[in-house]
Amino acid sequence: MKKIVVLVVFVVVQFTSLSAQNTFVANGVVIPRTLEFKGKVMDLSGFGVRSKLWVDVYVQALYQSFYSDKPFEVMQSNTEMAIRIQITSAMVSSGKLTRNFNSGFERSAGANLESLRTRIEKFKSYLSDEIVQNDVFNLIYNPLDSSVYVFKNNELKGTVPGIDFKIALFGIWLSNNPVDEQLKKDLLGIK
Repeated sequence: MKKIVVLVVFVVVQFTSLSAQNTFVANGVVIPRTLEFKGKVMDLSGFGVRSKLWVDVYVQALYQSFYSDKPFEVMQSNTEMAIRIQITSAMVSSGKLTRNFNSGFERSAGANLESLRTRIEKFKSYLSDEIVQNDVFNLIYNPLDSSVYVFKNNELKGTVPGIDFKIALFGIWLSNNPVDEQLKKDLLGIK
């Protein structure tokens, strides 16, 4: 009987250890090591916390089907990749989030902003539902149709076409003028 108990404890400890290796935790948010989309597995590159005025507003993760810690290379890559955002503050609303995306696109798109304007508005319309703490957004780029798929809590809200849109979107966090320099390093796994 003693051997069976030891064996059961060993198996439980091993399973728990294996499960822990498949996720990370940041600010109370469980971050999966991989993200799958249309049969393609993307690996976690890095993750970090976005704070505004001393309030942590979301935990963000970057997933790539290849790995690069070079921001320009990641932004320009025509391969599967995703941004995962989990809201951690009840102070985040749809209006605040879309205003922040406006500011992020202005910083990221530069001279291309006007040519992207219609698609940016379409993207923001997918964020117009009420947002509550723990909502999860997955922004997934699919190179097969050169579109960004916008999911909220695993429900597809819509798609936005164009690798130029994808470059501007990912550039919000990875460009030379990101919304948060430390978050950029965290997403790329740079310490």
